[in-house]
Amino acid sequence: MRRIDVIGIGLGIFLAGGLSYLFFKSIGLDSISAGIWAQTLLIGALLGWLLTYAFRAITQTMTYNEQLKDYQEAVLQKRLEELTLEELAKLQEEIEREKGIRDRQ
Repeated sequence: MRRIDVIGIGLGIFLAGGLSYLFFKSIGLDSISAGIWAQTLLIGALLGWLLTYAFRAITQTMTYNEQLKDYQEAVLQKRLEELTLEELAKLQEEIEREKGIRDRQ
């Protein structure tokens, strides 16, 4: 994320807080009650975002993890493409041998 994105998000949250305060004032709440409800709304949104972040971190579906997985798959695919036919046959034999050992256990 770029700095300008962070600044934009920060300003957006600041404006959302101010607009929610004005909304609560416009529906008839006094200044203190409107401020409390605006803060409650912003804290609720923050906690919701934190829960989604924690869920993505636990399930490893964050952008970094996805990019790392894609990179690893691309590297393995490139290595596989670079193997000669003899090396591929040897690799296939090793895989079958290991699979046979695991099946017997």
